[in-house]
Order: sequence, then structure tokens, then C-alpha cells
Amino acid sequence: MKKVTNYSIIFLLFFILASFNFPDREKVQWMSVAELQIAYSKAPKPIIVDVYTSWCGWCKVMDKETYRNDKVADYINQHFYAVKLDAEAKEVFNWNGKQYAYNDAYQSNDLAVYLMGGQMSYPTTVLLPSLASQPGPMAGFLKPNELEAPLKFFAEDNYKTTTYQQFMQSFKGSW
Repeated sequence: MKKVTNYSIIFLLFFILASFNFPDREKVQWMSVAELQIAYSKAPKPIIVDVYTSWCGWCKVMDKETYRNDKVADYINQHFYAVKLDAEAKEVFNWNGKQYAYNDAYQSNDLAVYLMGGQMSYPTTVLLPSLASQPGPMAGFLKPNELEAPLKFFAEDNYKTTTYQQFMQSFKGSW
């Protein structure tokens, strides 16, 4: 009888623990805009900004399927400063010496408006070789293999010597 009780308790504990939905840990080492400013001033490198909203379903899918992909996360963590930006944030951001606040007309933060060129579509992935560079927004959900070429184009400095179209003619994806 004691053996049955012990097995029942173990089974019950296992069932209770299995029923909890533990959140997945982020694989990409995301930082805030303020953290980016500090890190970039010490050691510049390319920047990726994930512009999202809390209500965006495709943003959540991209977090789960793209940014949690091991190859994507490892590459971003090694070659980029990665920033998550809630487009609807009400706080004031400092980006490269300029202040960006909430914009009622866009119902978004002006930093998101700037990074996305006023084309407010979520999710949008923005790549910048430097803080002062013209943003390169890519609107919509991107699968890992769709994100590989743009990441490598900027991280490996290909943008300095060739156009993206020329780069794509010889690019061989591995993700």
C-alpha cells in the first residue's frame, strides 16, 4: 500500500509540474535602446531592431520561429546589437543624439516611425550598419532562411563593396 501511495504522489507531482506553462527563454540577447547607446559607444557593430507591438500576432510567431532558431540567434548575438522596440512605447528614446517621443498622429513612437520610414507594418526588422546609417526596414514575418542573407550582407560588410542584388546572385544560404 505504501508503494502505491508513493507512486501516486510521484505521478501527481509530475502531472502538476507538466501542466505548468514555463515561458521559453529568449535566445537572442535583446537590449533596450538605452543599453544600445552605451554598448555602441564602446564598441560599434551593426544593429538589428525588431519593431513590434503587443497585439501583433505575427510578431509573436517571428519571436517563436525565427528569433528562437539556434542559427539565427547565434549569428545575431555574435555580429549585431539586437534591440527590441515596442512601436507604441510612450517613453522618450535617445537615438544617436536625437530625442524621439510618442506621436499621436501615428499612434506610435517617433523612433519606430523613423526606423520604419513611416510605413507602420508589424513586425518590421530593421538593419543598420551603424547608428548614423539610413535604416533598412524589412516589413513582415521573416523565416530564418529569409533573414540569413540580409544579416550576412550587413554583418560581413558586403554592403560596402556591392549592391544587395549583386550579393544575392552569389549568395548560398545555409539556414
